Amino acid sequence: MKQNYQIILDREISALNGRRPSLLLHSCCGPCSTYVLEYLSRFFDITVFYYNPNIYPADEFFKRVDEQKRLIAAMFPDGSVGFSEGAFDDSNFYETVKGLENVPEGGERCFKCYRLRLEETAQKAAEGGFEYFTTTLSISPHKNAQALNDIGRETAEKYGVKYLFSDFKKKNGYKRSCELSAQYGIYRQDYCGCIFSKRETEQRRAAKNEA
Repeated sequence: MKQNYQIILDREISALNGRRPSLLLHSCCGPCSTYVLEYLSRFFDITVFYYNPNIYPADEFFKRVDEQKRLIAAMFPDGSVGFSEGAFDDSNFYETVKGLENVPEGGERCFKCYRLRLEETAQKAAEGGFEYFTTTLSISPHKNAQALNDIGRETAEKYGVKYLFSDFKKKNGYKRSCELSAQYGIYRQDYCGCIFSKRETEQRRAAKNEA
């Protein structure tokens, strides 16, 4: 059954009654984290976890890491939001999506990638003693919030950490992320991150130019 994850999130936050739990926030990139950080930092003590072994090429990964750190420093100069950088080992990603290389973006390959990143986040959250974990991924109109939250629930049960159900594109979250990215001058990439999404973007651009 389709869920309204914004309502679920609102209820979870309301039940905190002003308490500020610790939250490990998986971030796919700086731009997507802008609104999520603005929103959740009012209710949680956040550490951003940047773990994205899917990014291609390697210099793009490190460019996005630098932008993430720059954004956090600009938004939270008091140091109230922490940062943790996951290892860049793209062999994990390629092994995870093996056999799905030609599946269009938004399909099963992406779901495998969601799980790879959420599993690592849940494990780190458990090891670090965080009460909650979640991801910025649902802010994108191109990401499947149902699949993300299903995977989040499963990994939460596996590692014994609460998953913060969410669909951050609600309440004009994506629009606000674009506004904040412009405000802070954050680099916005034109493809999700992996080599396969990069190829699809380039093919669409080429087809548009030929039309």
